[in-house]
Amino acid sequence: MPLINTIRGLILLPAITLLTGCNAVLLSPSGDIAVQQRNLIYISTALMLLIIVPVIALTLFFAWRYRASNKDAPYSPDWDHSTVLELVIWSAPLLIIIALGAITWVSTHALDPYRPLERIDAKRSLPTNVKPLTVEVVALDWKWLFFYPEHGIATVNEMAAPVDRPIQFKITASTVMNSFFVPALAGQIYAMPGMETKLHAVINKPGEYEGLSANYSGAGFSGMRFRFHGLDEQGFEQWIAKAKASGQTLTREDYLKLEQPSEREPVRYYASVDKGLYDKILNRCVEANRMCMNEMMAIDEQGGQGKPGAFNVATLDPATRARLGLQDAPVRSYVGGMCTVADPDGSGAFGPAASTFAPAGESAAVTLPQLPLTQRAVAGVDQHA
Repeated sequence: MPLINTIRGLILLPAITLLTGCNAVLLSPSGDIAVQQRNLIYISTALMLLIIVPVIALTLFFAWRYRASNKDAPYSPDWDHSTVLELVIWSAPLLIIIALGAITWVSTHALDPYRPLERIDAKRSLPTNVKPLTVEVVALDWKWLFFYPEHGIATVNEMAAPVDRPIQFKITASTVMNSFFVPALAGQIYAMPGMETKLHAVINKPGEYEGLSANYSGAGFSGMRFRFHGLDEQGFEQWIAKAKASGQTLTREDYLKLEQPSEREPVRYYASVDKGLYDKILNRCVEANRMCMNEMMAIDEQGGQGKPGAFNVATLDPATRARLGLQDAPVRSYVGGMCTVADPDGSGAFGPAASTFAPAGESAAVTLPQLPLTQRAVAGVDQHA
């Protein structure tokens, strides 16, 4: 047995040695937001230990005090209640829960990733003349694309920011949902296709930090990492100049090739970017023959498109607007009726008035006066009300 234990210890020794290389970055971050989040971990852990430690200690004490061999321990089989004990048992956890709830409420608002920064760190407030650095982030399969709109450059799998300057991240994705995470800088935030999330943060110490995807997204997930450089102003300008020196332009066609799934992509720099490329990625219309999502939503707000929208757009008549108290509200358009199997173009829903509508392909809402909604689709009035 001693020999087996010795061999087991020798086998475990290399594994223990490997642990010495671990970097507990979450407990020693370099950005103010991450520092505040770390402090929340400390405070929450300490509050919970106020219950956990006494309970464990009392459990061990009672097991020892009332062991079978201890004949001196009092035996009270008829004991069933103690007001003092009940108050201690229930009030202590309740107070801790109230404290945790208050801390959670305050920190949730103070550390809202969408909220602009109010300070550089615990000792310095944010100067009023400091403009945040905007970085537009796109999560691809399986790499990261960064746009710097103020400088007109883009990079793949590498980004940089000046020390003590606020950063405003605008984050989206090309396909599946992902998660943008630089542990030394701030907490993770999701990247979703067709949507934009935001993160405000600041790096307070120069250095090279690791960024990664914190949400599984397929085969190349493990290699979806990037480098984040915290630089002084001069170093940051040199990094921008390095990207501009590449001479490469990220066009829409180049992006569509870059968007294709690939693993462990090398760092790339683009000296210039096609105008509005990030917005086209966000609105999923990089291809020349696709309508942007924001354009679709604008059309939907005005009554839709296609046959239901082209033939059946209506507005509330003045009498109905007065009845609903909407005299001073903006005039809005609605889809007043929908096409059916018996009436494919939807025009028959309006009786004789339908013959005055424009031909297919032209919008009656634009080319002809609209009929009052009370004559066309009463359901639309009910929905507005």
